Amino acid sequence: MLRKKYLTLMLLTLGLFIQVEAQEHMDKQLHPGFQQILDSAGVRGVLLLADFQGSRLYSNDFSLAEQGQLPASTFKIPHSLIALDLGIVEDAATVFPWDGEERAMSQWEQDLTFRQAFHLSCVPCYQGIARQIGVERMRDYLDRLDYGHMDVSEQNLDQFWLRGQSRISPMEQLGFLRKLYEGDLRLAPETLSVFREMMVVEETDSYRLSGKTGWSVDQGVDNGWFVGYLEKEGSVYFFASNLAPGPDTSDADFLRARKGLTIEALQVLGIL
Repeated sequence: MLRKKYLTLMLLTLGLFIQVEAQEHMDKQLHPGFQQILDSAGVRGVLLLADFQGSRLYSNDFSLAEQGQLPASTFKIPHSLIALDLGIVEDAATVFPWDGEERAMSQWEQDLTFRQAFHLSCVPCYQGIARQIGVERMRDYLDRLDYGHMDVSEQNLDQFWLRGQSRISPMEQLGFLRKLYEGDLRLAPETLSVFREMMVVEETDSYRLSGKTGWSVDQGVDNGWFVGYLEKEGSVYFFASNLAPGPDTSDADFLRARKGLTIEALQVLGIL
């Protein structure tokens, strides 16, 4: 048993080393247009985009891209994968019935399919999933997925992605998303297939956008995300935007900014 655990640890370490080495040898390009996008919107943070096929990383601040933050609702990506892989949730159409109790957001006060719960960031739905997974299985899967640095305990099992010491950086988000897209995760193929379809945000004749937003407020610190990837004309581009509102940013503006500014960055690069 010890030998098996040691071998698993060595393989995970090797995989992380290869991933980090590959990203460090990519052409890192500081793009002034990205900072202009943030300044014009009155928000702070980092826009990070990757063209792995072209071996290029684009950002306004690569040091910020390495700094860990709470994953907030971007954790619903690995969370959903774990739920599907364990059979806790059957598929994207599985229904989470509302128990009639008041919830923090009115859009959660209804029966929701798994797909809807994912895109509407239904915290109570995923808290219930976390309790069904349990601490040990959650830790085991997070080790298997190599997802950031999550601090999971009996005391915080249903909130560790929203507050506390859990951290993942935009650069780590990119690495995880790439493995998700390429099917390079130790999960059942049907799990990956079901979830990748569930993750689609928008699809047109020319592109397909998949992603997840997130927003946490812990100890007075606002932390907003939009992570995912864009498929277009046989190419795929990965992104991980991590933002904080400025002093004059309204909640409504910040909600729009997470996805909207990422789209602007893709437009600046001529991808959209």
